[in-house]
Amino acid sequence: MKILLTGGTGFIGSAVLARLTQDGHDVVAVVRSEDSAQKVQAAGATAALGDLTDQEWLAAQLRQVDGAIHTAAAGDGKDPERDDVVLAAVQDAFAGTDKSYVHTGGIWTYGSSSDISESDPDAAPALTAWRVERESRLLASGLTASVVQPAVVYGHGQGIPAMVAAGPLIGDGTQHWTTVHVDDLADLYLAVLTKADGGRRYVGANGHNPTHREIVQAAGGDVTPTSVDDVHERFGEAFGDALLLDQQASGSAAREAFDWSPDRPTLLEELAQA
Repeated sequence: MKILLTGGTGFIGSAVLARLTQDGHDVVAVVRSEDSAQKVQAAGATAALGDLTDQEWLAAQLRQVDGAIHTAAAGDGKDPERDDVVLAAVQDAFAGTDKSYVHTGGIWTYGSSSDISESDPDAAPALTAWRVERESRLLASGLTASVVQPAVVYGHGQGIPAMVAAGPLIGDGTQHWTTVHVDDLADLYLAVLTKADGGRRYVGANGHNPTHREIVQAAGGDVTPTSVDDVHERFGEAFGDALLLDQQASGSAAREAFDWSPDRPTLLEELAQA
């Protein structure tokens, strides 16, 4: 298949790009600069130099492919508007076809929960509340569209856990983080792209849900507790509140739907071996 991929130089997107090319797919990676173009070309993709906020240009690119995966996220405060353009372009290009589209959501959508499933009500913190309406709109669009909701992603020394593993604790450290290795997550994106019927969310979690204290301990970091005010000062209120969520998930729906079997090292195993 010929697949359009956004975010191909990012943490998640680069793993998805590697998995797609490994499986023999022809990947067209949307990039914003010549430097990024060189990176995706080195990874085996064809670079499409353009702007995700240009709906007409993006729709034209989408009409030339068999499916698409959107992983791009700049974290610059403009992701909601950028996603609006992407979704409109996908609707324009894929309407009336059976082309598969996979959109990236996030685990924080569900708020604190000891057993997250896709049927749970949305309880997103301020940081990611904008995702909810857009995901619902996409899944009701009639497209062969799915949403992958990654847990806290780690792997190869990257991701949020690597940023905070040295400590001190985020709050008292008793909150659980539901996790997934980036390479296992890439396997899930491929499975959803090629096998999903559309209209559903899939939580991408490997079933390992360590507390933040366990994460810092595994890395040999500073386990000094901090206050909520300290967390807000360190990370900002919106990001801090997301990191304080207490979440656990198994990813059972994705496992059952696609025979997805995440088997890379757990977060604690990776940190202990670093």
